Amino acid sequence: MPVFQYDALDANGKPVKGEIEALTSKEASSKIRNQGYFPTAVKAKGGSKKVAVSTGTRRSRPGANRKVKIKVVTQFARQLSILQDAGLSVLRSLRILQEQQKKGKFRNILGYVAEDIEAGSTLSEAMARYPRCFDNLFSNMVAAGEVGGVLDIILNRVADFMEKAEKLKARIKGAMIYPAVVLFAAMVILLGLMIFIIPTFAEVLTDMTDGGARLPGLTLALMSFSDWILNGFGFPGGGAVVILVAPFVLVFTLKFLRRFKFMRYLFDRIKLKMPIIGKLTYLVAVARWTRTLGTLISAGVPILEAINITRDTSGNEVYARMLDRVHMAIRQGDTFANPLKQSKTVDTLVVNMIDVGEETGEIDKMMYKIADNYDEQVDVLVGSLMSLLEPVMIIVLGGIVGVIVLAMFLPMVTIITSLM
Repeated sequence: MPVFQYDALDANGKPVKGEIEALTSKEASSKIRNQGYFPTAVKAKGGSKKVAVSTGTRRSRPGANRKVKIKVVTQFARQLSILQDAGLSVLRSLRILQEQQKKGKFRNILGYVAEDIEAGSTLSEAMARYPRCFDNLFSNMVAAGEVGGVLDIILNRVADFMEKAEKLKARIKGAMIYPAVVLFAAMVILLGLMIFIIPTFAEVLTDMTDGGARLPGLTLALMSFSDWILNGFGFPGGGAVVILVAPFVLVFTLKFLRRFKFMRYLFDRIKLKMPIIGKLTYLVAVARWTRTLGTLISAGVPILEAINITRDTSGNEVYARMLDRVHMAIRQGDTFANPLKQSKTVDTLVVNMIDVGEETGEIDKMMYKIADNYDEQVDVLVGSLMSLLEPVMIIVLGGIVGVIVLAMFLPMVTIITSLM
């Protein structure tokens, strides 16, 4: 078996060097983490950076690289936890759960994981080969459970974490569905007015003003906008096409720009500065990274590695950078609370609770309390926004319709006045 040389850090941030046998550098990293170290550099002895797996690579396995729904993985974690608590072996548990799955990608992946275990891999190493199904957080927590002999408990915690994270995400998405549907319906209605109603009024008003009466500026602007929708960019319906396509182009552009680290940081920074949206973004981001970090620490993952995993799964570049600075500070012997306070990215309450957690040795429990508190605040804020959103949208849409009606009737007053 190939031998890998590694540089790593222990739980106190001290450098460690050594050698380990593994099939790939990824498997070597997993074994190093299982020993309680955080690997910083892993390479095959002799200079090559990676050694190919001799059996069952993911490329040769259909569907191995496909994404699986979080709900399915959560249910699997819960069921595997029950089977482990009952005393069944990991391999037998996987085979039982594989048979229960419907034919498809997840059933295939469970089969691949079982094959890897039969070939000598641990459960965490096998899962780490399918990151689109079992993410970094999942595989690292399983590794911690294997080392501590508490795999059933860890799997149950993973399932709890994933369920709460999905509930939070579902609440945010649910809050956005109503305004999105209303805005889409309003846009379609307004386009209908501009395409079918306004041109008819424009013809009538043009005929009525042949005598020399000048139309109000608001009416002229509305007629010009209607004409642009009908004939914009030199082809029929050009403006309407642009209005309908623009949201999709905007979403695609934003997704493309977010592939760049600096742009992700810029967008996340802007979101945090926005009124109302900024508060919601802050609460969701802090609840997410504190719950992730608390779950990892309670599972026995070393603090430095736990911070790195949390950084990579935070979903917000501002807090990813903050966790990176905290990681560097802890390596140099500092506490968690000091660099967190200096970053000025969280409230004083969060800093104080983490400080107390460090002093009492229960930082994971404090992380859970912060996450639960912020989840409750998200619920209250989303409920308040939904209550406020309906009247605001009615006022805005009513104002738009009012402007259109006013633009159509002002010329009547102007024409009647000119005839008197």
